[in-house]
Amino acid sequence: MKKIIVALTLFVSFSIAAQAQTDNKAPKFKFDSETHNFGKILANKPVTYDFKYENVGEQPLIITKAEASCGCTVPKYTSTPIKQGETGVISVTYSAAGAPSSFSKTITISSNSSTPVKVLYIKGETVKELTKEDTK
Repeated sequence: MKKIIVALTLFVSFSIAAQAQTDNKAPKFKFDSETHNFGKILANKPVTYDFKYENVGEQPLIITKAEASCGCTVPKYTSTPIKQGETGVISVTYSAAGAPSSFSKTITISSNSSTPVKVLYIKGETVKELTKEDTK
């Protein structure tokens, strides 16, 4: 009985070690920033921010989908595989319409990364017009 327990323990230990080694080789995002604050922006004037990232994993990183939390936010992304050490961009355009207000939106990224779902954030405030203080 002891031999069976020892054998099972060794099997589980090797399985965990093998999984950890596989995860270390998996593609992995390293973003410059995962949140962007536009500050005050003009209503009805689209703004864009580029989320830059690097693949710090060993295998090529492939983004399969980028979805925004609403139709006013449009993500575009590098669709070619990103090799280890290479960089890519997820460009997010926000089009504010309607009455001035604060906004907070999410962009959900699906990929083959070791963290297959990543969420990026944009936020800010729409105004009718910018003052000198707003542009500093």
